[in-house]
Amino acid sequence: MGTRVMNEFSYDSSTIGDEIGENTLRSRRDLEKDLDLRLSNLPSSQHPPGPAIIILFISDQLQKLAGLSVGFCAIFAEQLLSHPCIVLRRQCQVHHAGYWYHLTPISLLQTLINIQRTQGGLVLWKGLGSVYIVRGIGMVSETVISELTSLPREAPRHSSLKRLGGHVVLKGIIFAVLTPFLAASLVETVQSDIASERPGVFDILVEAAARVSAWGVPQTSRQIPVWHLALPTIIFRLSHYIINSIAQFTVTSAMHLEQQEIMVSPFINVNIIEPSAYETYFPELLATFTGGILADMITFPVETVLHRLYVQGTRTIIDNTDTGLGVIPINTRYDGFVDCFRSIVAEEGLHGLYRGFGALVLQYSIHALILRLAKFMFEKLSQELRNRRSQPGRQPKLGPANSRSKSLEFRKSDGDKIF
Repeated sequence: MGTRVMNEFSYDSSTIGDEIGENTLRSRRDLEKDLDLRLSNLPSSQHPPGPAIIILFISDQLQKLAGLSVGFCAIFAEQLLSHPCIVLRRQCQVHHAGYWYHLTPISLLQTLINIQRTQGGLVLWKGLGSVYIVRGIGMVSETVISELTSLPREAPRHSSLKRLGGHVVLKGIIFAVLTPFLAASLVETVQSDIASERPGVFDILVEAAARVSAWGVPQTSRQIPVWHLALPTIIFRLSHYIINSIAQFTVTSAMHLEQQEIMVSPFINVNIIEPSAYETYFPELLATFTGGILADMITFPVETVLHRLYVQGTRTIIDNTDTGLGVIPINTRYDGFVDCFRSIVAEEGLHGLYRGFGALVLQYSIHALILRLAKFMFEKLSQELRNRRSQPGRQPKLGPANSRSKSLEFRKSDGDKIF
């Protein structure tokens, strides 16, 4: 966020269903081989009674419903409800002369109420369209560049260093291409509606083109040239992406290994174990939440510096984040990333790098509440399906010859992908 990305590019919730289906089939084959090997090495006295099979049965309807729920919850939490918090956070970050640093959500409440009261209910969703446009440009650019250069778009866990390096290089190129669009999107997100004209849908493309066309032209204002912003953008975005991806990989791998050890244990006297929708799909949401919050927290100071450089010289007017009433013009004179970092520390202290951190806390608090709601829904859905199948005549009928090959399924494993 800000993923994804993590966090905006490290996770695409629209592909959850396809990834789950593909990885579930792969996990089924791996689990079946492991189970056969373990049972073959045991003496007959230690074999569990009954069929020596753990039958995992998930209906197609449940898979589609749970996959759709996961995707919807991820999009709803990450974009619709998180965007107002992102707007507040970015406004606080670029408000260099603000009295309040808003390190906790409590100080933001009165500002939020005043902005909503004076400007309307949808004011904090400004710039949302530009966020989707930037994401779409990134996806298209990644596909085109990957096809032209053969740089891999994905890096499985056992990939060679060459493949991992190629994937990181591809991401770096994408972030360099997106630099002018990210700067234009930030301006649309933080500018005040009461002091600026509301931008059109494709104004972000015009503003980005204007920044690119100024390449090599002497600057008459304090606007930072694009080529000076490209390297800090690449470093920040790659750091965020790598931290997010490693965190997601760690969470999904740990949960997968724990579940697999339970499933393949030859000492379990269970004939039928049906994993719930929560056990199957909820780890995806948890991994996304963990990766996003870690990446955002670690890279927050770099993001603050970069956002100030993006907005400098653009004549942007933002809402007064101290009171939520009135507007404040942005008038800074930083010479570059290092100068901006030093100026913030010297004039505002180290906590100046964390302006608006309370909005980040509020954002992930909302995200956590949605995860709790998703968990509750998954558990209720799984319990209802389990109760129906426990009734007479509803048990799945499997023949002895093909029961293992046709009914052994395991929850989705994302442990084979690092990025």
